[in-house]
Amino acid sequence: QVQLVESGGGSVQVGGSVRLACAASGYTSDRFCLAWFRQTPGMRREWVAAFRSDEVDKYADSVKGRVTISHDNRNHKLYLQMDNVRPEDAAMYYCAAHFRGTYCKTTSVSFDHWGQGTQVTVLS
Repeated sequence: QVQLVESGGGSVQVGGSVRLACAASGYTSDRFCLAWFRQTPGMRREWVAAFRSDEVDKYADSVKGRVTISHDNRNHKLYLQMDNVRPEDAAMYYCAAHFRGTYCKTTSVSFDHWGQGTQVTVLS
């Protein structure tokens, strides 16, 4: 059973940095896509970044240049480093995974597995 557990959220000042982590377990396939989404109350879940070992990392335009996704293959951890944080980055951040297809998707409906989320609050 695939499990995704996020950590690292909290309060961060505008212009500051935060690093989110996602511990992934319960799968053996090496053909997986791991991604970060975020969601604010009343809004749709927004894709942020995606990682697949045989692809170039993907980023949403809203975070490009400020966010770095990385994967520790040995420890099965996915990270999201956010720098120069903006007020609009405040959200619940979710780690997600899918194992189908030949490339990493960027729509929430494409992902079968989700973590419980970690909250990022931005202080101005």
